[in-house]
Amino acid sequence: MSTLNYIGLDEKSSKNTTAKLNDLLANLQVFYTNVRGFHWDIEGKLFFTLHAKFEELYDDLAEKIDEVAERILMLGEKPVNAFSEYLKVSEIKEVSGVKCGKEAIQHILNHFKIIIVKERIILNITDEANDTATNDLISSFIDKQEKLVWMYNAFLTNSCETK
Repeated sequence: MSTLNYIGLDEKSSKNTTAKLNDLLANLQVFYTNVRGFHWDIEGKLFFTLHAKFEELYDDLAEKIDEVAERILMLGEKPVNAFSEYLKVSEIKEVSGVKCGKEAIQHILNHFKIIIVKERIILNITDEANDTATNDLISSFIDKQEKLVWMYNAFLTNSCETK
């Protein structure tokens, strides 16, 4: 018997949710891979700071990826697990060879913009479907991501730097 029979969610609504979650999963996977590359390739006087921050970020993304995949399974579908499939659907594109911290952070901010928009769409769908668990999961992602966006954006401002 399907999990949906026990948790009281509509199959049609759940298929819509899982389609959006699989799209989010693809984008998170490419985001994760890009941040791993930033972590490995970063150079310069901020190496130690950014190397550690990028590791924190990709660890967090890995956790989110797992949570999204598990939620797709709970809703009765299969998460996409081929990187070639991720690349076909992901709005976030592969980035490599970035050594400059400011460039890497600008990519991260651009990636978050894509991710957060996708998550807000999922919130609308899950709200209509009365899927509070998925809604809570995605809401918790957005809460943390908005703070990270604020922090990364603050890093890019030059108002306090001396020449």
